[in-house]
Amino acid sequence: MLNETNLSRTDLNLLVLFQAVMNEGHVGRAAQKLNLTASAVSHGLGRLRLLLNDPLFLRTPKGVVPTERATQLAAPIADILARVSQVVSTAEPFDPAISRRTFTIGAPDAVMAVVLPPLLKALRFAAPHVDVRMRQLLPPHGSRTSEDAWSPALAELDARTIDIAIAPVKDIPARFVGQSLYEENFIVVSRTGHPYAKSPSLEKFCEMQHLLVSLTGDSRGFVDDLLVQRGAARRVVLTVPNFMLALAILAETDFIAAMPRRLAEIHAKQFGLTCTEAPMPLRSDPLRAVASKASLTDAGVAWLFGLLRNMLPARRPMRMQKRRTNA
Repeated sequence: MLNETNLSRTDLNLLVLFQAVMNEGHVGRAAQKLNLTASAVSHGLGRLRLLLNDPLFLRTPKGVVPTERATQLAAPIADILARVSQVVSTAEPFDPAISRRTFTIGAPDAVMAVVLPPLLKALRFAAPHVDVRMRQLLPPHGSRTSEDAWSPALAELDARTIDIAIAPVKDIPARFVGQSLYEENFIVVSRTGHPYAKSPSLEKFCEMQHLLVSLTGDSRGFVDDLLVQRGAARRVVLTVPNFMLALAILAETDFIAAMPRRLAEIHAKQFGLTCTEAPMPLRSDPLRAVASKASLTDAGVAWLFGLLRNMLPARRPMRMQKRRTNA
């Protein structure tokens, strides 16, 4: 946006002034917001017009309207100011009790549903002014290994678009730090009173109509790979793109689904669901919080990283429906 010649004589306050006038649509109101005089704002706009070679704002009876150039610049300037604010805030001592920082955490939706309730509770007491932005981590289409599935999360950590990632990442490069939060395995979930839960078996599991959480609509998952190894197969009648929607549908239908244990146990009562041990060993994933070593030099990110480690209580298992030993 600004060439090297102009950058050396650019006053960052001019960008703050630009944003205020853009938001207010009025020089006088922008001056009040910035605690400046209207003439000071007008003078600053004059300098900015010379710098950017555009009128930027045109006067009207009700205030000012941005030019096409100003409209194009609004988002980039807002991004620059946000990044500068983040840099400055990370240089200040971090006190969670008074901090007004915003942190971004990336996680799959099933992990969000497990982590968010205790995180919000912890923040309410320890850091009441801290804000959190959650970004859903999505594995690339066709990924079959953990390394393929969560490599985009590591890229986002490198780019600092997220501060911390929470995902079933097993191996991480040396430039990152990982810490285990909990172990997640899969169980069978169905509505309360479902006939499958009364006498679960592998044969009955294969006879049922299945729901599968699939971001792409692909009806084949890791359960199908395990069934093939046993010379069996199932019918996936419905795919949905996220786990919370899956829980709601299971509550109202005769579908069954393999679901993450912690997620299902937390929400089973709310949705009226029954959790049943699977008729064969299913996948177990270690859920880890991951951050770059560079980001952990930021006292705020380091504090949040430690909070996540100590936040999750030990799981209290529900009473589970057992599978038949002859399954």
